[in-house]
Amino acid sequence: ERPLSARPQPNMAGAGRAWRAGTLLLPPAWRLRAPGRAFGAAAGQGGGGGGRLVLGAAFALGGGAGLCLAARQRLREHSAAEGTPGLPAGSLQLTLYQYKTCPFCSKVRAFLDYHGLPYEIVEVNPIMRKEIKFSSYRKVPILLANAGSPLQLNDSSVIISAIKTYLISRRNSLEEIVSYYPPVKTITEQGKEVLEYENKYWLMLDEKETKRVYPVKEVRVEEMKWRKWADDWLVHLISPNVYRTPKEALASFDYIVREGKFGTLEGLFAKYVGAAAMFFVSKRLKKRHQLRDDVREDLYEAVNEWVKAVGKNRLFMGGNQPNLADLAVYGVLRVMEGLEAFDDMMVHTNIQPWYQRMEGVIQKTGV
Repeated sequence: ERPLSARPQPNMAGAGRAWRAGTLLLPPAWRLRAPGRAFGAAAGQGGGGGGRLVLGAAFALGGGAGLCLAARQRLREHSAAEGTPGLPAGSLQLTLYQYKTCPFCSKVRAFLDYHGLPYEIVEVNPIMRKEIKFSSYRKVPILLANAGSPLQLNDSSVIISAIKTYLISRRNSLEEIVSYYPPVKTITEQGKEVLEYENKYWLMLDEKETKRVYPVKEVRVEEMKWRKWADDWLVHLISPNVYRTPKEALASFDYIVREGKFGTLEGLFAKYVGAAAMFFVSKRLKKRHQLRDDVREDLYEAVNEWVKAVGKNRLFMGGNQPNLADLAVYGVLRVMEGLEAFDDMMVHTNIQPWYQRMEGVIQKTGV
């Protein structure tokens, strides 16, 4: 039995977005053509003791990678969207350990929400991380899945690929499917040992299932390419943009503190010291990833590249319904909602129509 603080809380990821209570603000220019549609802010989180707390704030952003859309918590119990695989009620029990403001957690939530899968959320304190003390894997997201026997799934892309495979193919147990994604220790350019997962962008299907899901080989290749692009490039544009100026950094951490799992003193420290620290960290990230002086230009270029790849003749990269690449890109981008970088992106790029279609289809399955 987990301690009370670690017990799952019901997920409200599908709740409608609205301006924060008590604020009287007009929607940004890109929203004016869609009256009644509003959104909440998003930001990142952090972790431990003086400097440790600031480092924790950066850690909860996925190592400074970005932010996640905050979702209110309730248990989702709804049927799968038309055209998406579903499960009999109660056949797959899921618990997601997350930081609300983590882009990789946002990807997983987008996937689970779109497929109408009920799941519970345990919000992890980014400093102590006592909620995941049961795990030797110390990152989020972690998904505990029970499809007859309990199983821990790590890494957002592995989680998505494994669960999607399970939804499509019932030939193998979930445990067997997860074994197809073995962890491998690798050394980063900075000399740090990390775990990577083989095959994480592949669905483990037989020939008949593969042809049903991917009628032509190019469809599968395209989906895998853009899922990897979201992890390897798009996510690294978030922090430099949301912490671009001291004002933007403070706005980001203001939301982090209100929506994250912080104590009172931790929150005060994280808001001001964390914002200042991440402003300077974002400059190092800009240099590391060889971004332009105006990092907005890199963000604009990236999302327009995505829109161009989707093309004018498809609603989504997946056609009439989103595929795993659509869900990954949407999950990463929505972490900026409510922040200046998000509004600028909507005004200065061609992402809005696709993004609003994604919002609509995910909200529809989240009713």
